[in-house]
Amino acid sequence: MKKISQKIVKLLKKKRLKITVAESCTGGMLSGAITSVSGSSKVFTMGLVTYSNHSKNHLLKVPKQIIKKHGAVSIQCCFSMVNNLSKISKSNVAVSVTGIAGPSGGTKQKPVGLVYVGIKKGNKVKVNRFLFKNKGRLNIQRAATKKTLELILRTI
Repeated sequence: MKKISQKIVKLLKKKRLKITVAESCTGGMLSGAITSVSGSSKVFTMGLVTYSNHSKNHLLKVPKQIIKKHGAVSIQCCFSMVNNLSKISKSNVAVSVTGIAGPSGGTKQKPVGLVYVGIKKGNKVKVNRFLFKNKGRLNIQRAATKKTLELILRTI
């Protein structure tokens, strides 16, 4: 993940873009991957670990109704997270991640390994849905982080 993070930081610097991240199931791994790169302070604005529904609502202003109706692991929640993060941070690129890392917490409709990644660049927002193989919590977190880094690289 180090190489892809280095490419992201280099490209963000070159394009004079700032990035901000709100993550849930990855627990800070995404922010850690980006900030592990020397010079990332020039492009990395903020990283929030909004793990609880309360923090999603309180910090990111995700409406309680969205969480109540669709759940914290949903396209709607991920979309709201990334849109509101963009407003709060004033960054050019905003990223949100929400999912179920396991080993518990999954259902038939939302199995362990389900992850949504939202990326907003300028006025364009895209939410991606992934279902990672359930090979344990850490593997799901790593896979989600790696996939998100790849999406960031493609987006910028």
